[in-house]
Amino acid sequence: MADATDIDGLSFEQALAELERIVGQLESGQAPLEASITLYERGALLKSHCETRLEAARLRVEKIVVGAGGITGVEPAEFN
Repeated sequence: MADATDIDGLSFEQALAELERIVGQLESGQAPLEASITLYERGALLKSHCETRLEAARLRVEKIVVGAGGITGVEPAEFN
């Protein structure tokens, strides 16, 4: 199974770039079967990480407090 510990520290952009690279490798069909399985596992972890980061960003945007004079504050979202 792919190692998830190093993925936790990646930004959304870093994880997405690596996921796009993995998809390209898998689509090329050049990787041996075992390597493809390992790539697929890591890709699944990266996809999950990206989804978590996007959801946290969505929640943060939803917590922006809008007052009569415009945006009055932001409540930070948790990135657990």
